[in-house]
Amino acid sequence: MASSNEKPGPAPTSVGEGPTPPGKPTSMGSHVLDKGAAMMQSLKPVKQMKQHACTFALYGHDLTRQIETHHYATRLNQDFLQCAVYDSDDSSAHLIGVEYIVSDRIFETLPPDEQKLWHSHAYEIKAGLWTNPSVPEMLQKPELENLIKTYGKFCCTWQVDRGDRLPLGAPSLMMSPQPVNLGKVHPDLVERREVKYKISTEDLKESRMEMEEPEWINPNADYWKLHGKGFAVDVVPAEMKRIAPFP
Repeated sequence: MASSNEKPGPAPTSVGEGPTPPGKPTSMGSHVLDKGAAMMQSLKPVKQMKQHACTFALYGHDLTRQIETHHYATRLNQDFLQCAVYDSDDSSAHLIGVEYIVSDRIFETLPPDEQKLWHSHAYEIKAGLWTNPSVPEMLQKPELENLIKTYGKFCCTWQVDRGDRLPLGAPSLMMSPQPVNLGKVHPDLVERREVKYKISTEDLKESRMEMEEPEWINPNADYWKLHGKGFAVDVVPAEMKRIAPFP
């Protein structure tokens, strides 16, 4: 069955030339429906996305595979953020996954086996890898000081970096950059982002030197750092429940 560390076979719809994903041009009728829906529907969940953060993520089963990610975040309260994750900030960006972010206070209440699926954010923030494009660093600081003590759980459903034109295979658990061996972000990824947004990651790092780091990062997070083992998601057959509950 499908596993997140295996490349699935090509889908029938992925053959031929054209943009990703494959498909016919949007019809005029669909354009009209979209315009009308945007005028008449509230779209409340989407409108709660107040932040755009750009950072990098590593595949939990293969840290050499790294991608630039764009998180559009909704704050449900001071201890919980939920993010729709895209591969770019263009209008044609692909929705590639979702990340949940919790405070250290909530993280410490999770069972150990659950904590192993999460990653810390302290390093990527201190290193200038996490940034809100176009927002002055001074305005970002208060939010960064909260995020530096948080943990994230990021599931990628579309592995665009391997050329998938559709979201194929099992979801992948993603990890955050870290200052050790395979956890370091590829320089070409960082340079490409610097050119696009006209920023210096090194300058961001220097501006955050005095930012207070967490006194303790739970060792169950970033599990691979201590144990050298990542996580792959497998899809396995399971017996279906054949008896419906009595109404």
